[in-house]
Amino acid sequence: MTPSISPADAVNFAHRVLTWFDVYGRHDLPWQGPPDPYRIWVSEIMLQQTQVVTVIPYYLAFLERFPSVTHLAQAPLNDVLGLWSGLGYYARARNMHRAAQEIVNSHDGHFPEQFEVLLDLPGVGRSTAAAVAALSNDQPHAILDGNVKRVLSRYFALKLSPASAAGERQLWSWADALLPDTRIADYTQAMMDLGATVCTRHRPACPQCPLGADCGARQEGDPGLYPLPKPRAVRSFKEVAMLLVIAPNGDVWLQQRPPAGLWGGLWSFPELDLAALSDSAVDWCRRNFFQEPQRLETWPAFTHAFSHFELKITPVRLVLSKQPTGVAESNGCWQPLHAPAPGGIPRPVQKLLDQLVGAEHLLIVPTTGAIAGKTRKPD
Repeated sequence: MTPSISPADAVNFAHRVLTWFDVYGRHDLPWQGPPDPYRIWVSEIMLQQTQVVTVIPYYLAFLERFPSVTHLAQAPLNDVLGLWSGLGYYARARNMHRAAQEIVNSHDGHFPEQFEVLLDLPGVGRSTAAAVAALSNDQPHAILDGNVKRVLSRYFALKLSPASAAGERQLWSWADALLPDTRIADYTQAMMDLGATVCTRHRPACPQCPLGADCGARQEGDPGLYPLPKPRAVRSFKEVAMLLVIAPNGDVWLQQRPPAGLWGGLWSFPELDLAALSDSAVDWCRRNFFQEPQRLETWPAFTHAFSHFELKITPVRLVLSKQPTGVAESNGCWQPLHAPAPGGIPRPVQKLLDQLVGAEHLLIVPTTGAIAGKTRKPD
């Protein structure tokens, strides 16, 4: 049976959370202080699926480069992606750039504070819009980020996965019912802090929790069982060869990926799909740079995990004997290894760039198979 929430229950719940927050909550985060919807929006987008400790240096650098929504809107997307490099989930950065341009074009550069207007911005969902409205202007809108989902799932011992439609509906119902009439901004921050610092995913500190006395999960004996996991999906798997083409002067060839899709707009190495390989690295080099590589080395493969699939990357280093006078594909550039990147760089690509700097010290694996010369199909 779904627990019901009376007005008195809601008042008591909020009182305990706010009393705890006044003493133990986080009050010195970089985006706190005088409420600024732009700064709060930037922080909320960055904090999606990312921990505070990781976000803070990115946030500070981002605000230094783009101190207002107008600065963000006027910046090239390449610059925005460059500052986002390593933070992951790059669609967030692309949506932020689009949203900033929409705010400048449709709202005269004034960052909207109304929930309904915020909800229409690219990349802004119900919880993010509510957080910006609540934290910047004390508007009475409940949030439901990952931390709040965990707190409520445990407090009410929710027998549904928060990832299910029914589970999410129930959590929104509770979040709305528990919202207090006053101190909305403090309550919103308090619920996030409670989930981040006490009701943590692993080893929750139940004795320090202001809700521990009547927490359903604690009464059952194992809060760690909640929230219930979503059914495990079968993760897809893809294999690619990344071609590390080196010119005689030591520069490496980078290509900018299409604006949409995986790593959209970021700079990466050319790729060959190993599952549907129709040519070899040598063929590719001949077709694009009009010469065969002087030297070809296959480095050990490694796997990079995304939220929904895994990418196995086999790096192939190709050293050219002559500086190309022409390039068949024009969406790239020759990049000096010690110079700043031309834009955003995915983490595994940065890892390979770092390895290229010390490539002479790497153990070289003998080249075999279709990557080098189409002699066999990959396993």
